[in-house]
Parts: sequence; C-alpha cells; structure tokens
Amino acid sequence: MEALSESWLELGALFLSAFVSATILPGTSEAVLIGVLATASAAVWAAVGIATIGNLLGSMLNWAIGKYLASFRDHKRFPVSPEKIAKAEALYAKYGIWTLLLSWLPLFGDALTIVAGLLRAPLWIFILFVTIAKGARYAAVAGAVGLGLSFWK
Repeated sequence: MEALSESWLELGALFLSAFVSATILPGTSEAVLIGVLATASAAVWAAVGIATIGNLLGSMLNWAIGKYLASFRDHKRFPVSPEKIAKAEALYAKYGIWTLLLSWLPLFGDALTIVAGLLRAPLWIFILFVTIAKGARYAAVAGAVGLGLSFWK
C-alpha cells in the first residue's frame, strides 16, 4: 500500500512539473520523469502518459493566454516585443500548424504554443499536434532512461 501511495505522489509531482514546464515558467519535467522512472515505482507508460497530459494542459494554458492577449498585442506594455511576435508569426505563416510539432523544444516551443493562440489556431488541431510532439519527447526520454538503466545493470 505504501508503494502505491508513493507512486501516486511521484506521478502527481511529475504532472505538476510537466504542467509548469509547458508554461513560460521554468521547469524540469524531464529530470522529474527520469527520477520517477529510476525509482521504478510507477509503470513507464503511466509516467509518460501523465507527463504528456500535464505538458499538454500547460501548453493549452499558453494557447488560451495567446488567444486572450491577441487583443492587447499593440499595447506598449505588451510583454513580447513586436519583432519576436513578427518572427514567430512568419514561421507560423510559412509552415502553419506543422510548427506545433516543434512545441517540445525548450523555450521556443512554449512561444509557439502562445503564438498558436494569438493566431487563433483551432484547438482540436492544436491538441493533436502538441500531444504528438510532447508525447514523443517523453517517450524518447523514457527510452533513453531504459537503455541507460539496462546498460548499467
């Protein structure tokens, strides 16, 4: 029973870390995932799934913030410079929704999810592409951890 509650606590911390990591706040969800997988108290699929869901929800918060902030983008105190917005918009205009497959990248990916909201990307497409990107990243981290753990045994 204690191992089960320990696993839920770890997965909760992983979810929170993944959620925060997807926002503009700094986070270390990959490190937390590695820690959870190293303790082997949670199933790999559960850890990857929880991290993906947490990161997706954080990205959806970014999308919503972008959508809300769109009406304030010309204000002089807008937190992102017009040059950075123009650069992100140009990338988005050139490659469209496919840019969201890069949403797993640190910092840059978070900005893409905000820009998707600013440019009113359809939410269902956003969810699909971001889930693929974030899930693939966490699966790759889990795979690397599995290879590393088996190598050191």
